[in-house]
Amino acid sequence: MTDVVVRRVYDQPTEQDGVRVLVDRIWPRGLSKAAAQLDEWCKAVAPSPALRTWYGHDSAKFVEFSRRYRVELTEPVRARALRHLRELADGRRLTLLTATKRPEISQAAVLVDLLGRDPVLPPTTPHGPAPTRRKGTRAPNPDQAAGS
Repeated sequence: MTDVVVRRVYDQPTEQDGVRVLVDRIWPRGLSKAAAQLDEWCKAVAPSPALRTWYGHDSAKFVEFSRRYRVELTEPVRARALRHLRELADGRRLTLLTATKRPEISQAAVLVDLLGRDPVLPPTTPHGPAPTRRKGTRAPNPDQAAGS
């Protein structure tokens, strides 16, 4: 069972934090490395600059941000970084740190959700997993009975 939590990097570290990992691409403004008391800085798992800029921590865009970020996490470098976080969380508490003022709508929140689930990251739509079909095939008609 994974024990992964999100905290602001500006919050005072505690003994209960376990392994402390910053998951932002950019270093937090005004914070020294000594004060952060990090175990790691995992920049590779952060969203792309384009996605981060588009999102702008607008809560109305969080669902779409989460979907797009999950797709980015299937890219090889980010997928390796996500596997590394999963390994860090194995059997101990992992605290994902972010500088955002609203960590509940940050990439760290998406990562907590993913780290508590199956390691496979299927592309998703707002209504669940994306349907898979071979190119050129038609979706089955649900109104037709099998064998008609």
